[in-house]
Amino acid sequence: MEKYIGLDLGTKSLGIAISDSLGIIHPHENFNFEVGNYKKAREHLIEILKEENITNVVIGYPLQLDLNEGKRCQSVKRFINDILVVMPDLTVFYQDESFSTIEARERLREQNVKEVKIKQIIDMMSAVVILEDFIRSKVKNGTDK
Repeated sequence: MEKYIGLDLGTKSLGIAISDSLGIIHPHENFNFEVGNYKKAREHLIEILKEENITNVVIGYPLQLDLNEGKRCQSVKRFINDILVVMPDLTVFYQDESFSTIEARERLREQNVKEVKIKQIIDMMSAVVILEDFIRSKVKNGTDK
């Protein structure tokens, strides 16, 4: 299986998870940046993509409860489009991220992680959930590489 990077983009942090060639997902990082400083987040992500030799990006797509796109979806698309200018050979998948943060928080609480620590790593763990959901759907649909 090819390697994938999973992302959960917030207004001041970028949760990152990476899958290996076996499809095992590893939490990578909760990268913090100044509110709205997406350029810093993009530069950091591009660095990781190059270092890890990853060309498949799975990014959480924050659909509204009625499954329509909102302002956050536009922000995610802009973020990805700016990366594609620099790395046009990336393959990007938009994964519905509905309830990923809730699931990540529940998992961490089950592991008795303190709330202070949860706040520090929640986006990274949400990226894990997003990437797991994506890979699970690929395997289920028989489209895994």
